[in-house]
Amino acid sequence: MAHSERYAREQGKRHKSLTEWAGQLLLLVRRWCPGRQIVAVADSTYASLKLLDRCRRLPEPITFITRLRLDAALYEPAPLRRPGQIGRPRLKGERLANLSAVAEDPDARWAPITIAGWYGCQQRTVELLSGTALWYNSGLPAVPLRWVLIRDPQETFETQALLCTDLDADPERIISWFVRRWQMESTFQEVRQRLGFETQRHCSDKAIERTAPAMLALFSMLTLFAHQYMAGSADIARRTAWYGKRAPTFSDALALVRKKLWAQEATFCGSLAETETVKVPRAFVQRLTDAVCYAA
Repeated sequence: MAHSERYAREQGKRHKSLTEWAGQLLLLVRRWCPGRQIVAVADSTYASLKLLDRCRRLPEPITFITRLRLDAALYEPAPLRRPGQIGRPRLKGERLANLSAVAEDPDARWAPITIAGWYGCQQRTVELLSGTALWYNSGLPAVPLRWVLIRDPQETFETQALLCTDLDADPERIISWFVRRWQMESTFQEVRQRLGFETQRHCSDKAIERTAPAMLALFSMLTLFAHQYMAGSADIARRTAWYGKRAPTFSDALALVRKKLWAQEATFCGSLAETETVKVPRAFVQRLTDAVCYAA
């Protein structure tokens, strides 16, 4: 749990930033998985020179991919020292043009590529430029990286840049790694919104640590359960006049699972045979069940 700086100060504890927590977590993963390639993908919050340098200097380096600002200070590698040269070795070479200027260069040779699974789509064709540089800010480590500029031929999104600490990584592979992060982000968003991942009412950290994995496991079970029923039906997603959906969302999956469970007599006990019953139209019951499934 990443507490705020104010909370740590009030409790008399040392504050750790998100990048420090991320570095500690990656060190644990590297210790648990020796000899295995590890690729860490994160958003721009984790574009920290200290974190990047820490990952690449490990005996078994961790490849880190994140967004890069278009105005980041990029340099050429430091020149080799001459024989007999005195003084401190240089950390960087000549300053390179900002990526924003590179993107506007009319002579730049953009390469078109097709990425599978682009943010929920099947395939998407984009254009890219790539190169290597040294990212440096005064007082911080100098980190060599491979940068990748991404441009949309259809101009539906602005030109963006990614960085990778593996200089030999293929640019297309870097983009596909970064795009896969969206699936994990949407998973955590749905777990927060629909399953109460962030609104747990527990008094101890251990209870939260037990509940969080259970929530993620429940998400997986609901997804698999709903997929079995949605595969045979083309009209599962709930639609409105002002919001058209081409594919079902997790709220549709959750409502479908509730409806299937409520319809099974083995799941919930029904009323006794001798109790007084009231007959209602089946269409009314179906509309009521549909409304309750989404409102539960």
